[in-house]
Amino acid sequence: MKAQTKETQAAMIPASALQALKDGNERFVNNQMANRNLNSQVSDTASGQYPFATVLHCIDSRVSAELLFDQGIGDVFSIRIAGNFVNEDILGSMEFACKLAGTKLVVVLGHTACGAVKGACDHARLGNLTALIHKIEPAVAAVKEPADDEQRTSKNIGFVNAVAKKNVEMAIEDIRHRSSVLKEMEDNGEIAVVGAMYDIADGKVHWM
Repeated sequence: MKAQTKETQAAMIPASALQALKDGNERFVNNQMANRNLNSQVSDTASGQYPFATVLHCIDSRVSAELLFDQGIGDVFSIRIAGNFVNEDILGSMEFACKLAGTKLVVVLGHTACGAVKGACDHARLGNLTALIHKIEPAVAAVKEPADDEQRTSKNIGFVNAVAKKNVEMAIEDIRHRSSVLKEMEDNGEIAVVGAMYDIADGKVHWM
């Protein structure tokens, strides 16, 4: 499979970009990944890059967008931070990716059993991690059930995963609220902003 070119990127729309990621995850789950010459893709992209999607996801070592969506060099912009939340720098990166570099899709990808979300559920405090946890804790507060405080901890994996999903939803809201550039592009149909959850147990991406 060849690397993306200016022509193939231009031919894509948000719907086809999303379908390409869905197809890639299906290949990944079925262990039928596309045949790629990565060395050739290095050469093909040396003079320019034309990714079709931007993926914000966690630093978790089990969750690599390029692998789980079966994409090659130059196919996607990959933004990684523990807890996959947005801040000013990430929004700026997304604006560059979409407005200047031409990607057609922004994906906020959470995942099950997220360690950063577990830390937020437990209100962990540790050095610089404390500030990061603070940014995820609004998602903890937004999930109302269970009401029993003893069930609202990292020991309750159902609660953890509900918070992780809510965190994705809130990140999407932040993107639309805090970036007039991306909001305008989405309103004009130039890009789509979507959320998804990756299941670390079976490799499947569940779209929201």
